[in-house]
Amino acid sequence: MAKQDPNYWLMKSEPDAYGIDHLKKEGNTLWDGIRNYQARNFMRSMLLGDKAFFYHSNCKPPGIVGLMEVIETGLVDPTQFDPKAKYYDPKSSPDKPRWDCVRLHYLGRFSELLSLESLRDKYSAEQLPVLRKGNRLSILPIPKSTANDLLQWLGPLH
Repeated sequence: MAKQDPNYWLMKSEPDAYGIDHLKKEGNTLWDGIRNYQARNFMRSMLLGDKAFFYHSNCKPPGIVGLMEVIETGLVDPTQFDPKAKYYDPKSSPDKPRWDCVRLHYLGRFSELLSLESLRDKYSAEQLPVLRKGNRLSILPIPKSTANDLLQWLGPLH
């Protein structure tokens, strides 16, 4: 059976909280702390081998900086059970967890950040959901045609 082409995602993180350099140093990470149901559901639909553009948010300028691969899915987010954790959820319990996560592997960094402004100049909100007015989701699907175009535009990983 032939392996299907991966799905593509855009996953946002603030570089001061967890940036591409953190991921590069660690090699892989648990993408935890997601507390939005729609973003969680997107993460639940991820498959092994899917690729995710690492997007630095809440910085100047925001934009795509690197690429990751999904290496584990369907993991329970441990931060929901820790009362000392920033993402503790008192309504969640180990027998009925509300939140889960995936493990991502660092694939590389692009030579230059592709800014939100540059993305707006080239794509529509349908082509790249991060451009939708009012969008605050930290995980978004990217159509394969847009992802392939982005990969061409961004060039090789370093």
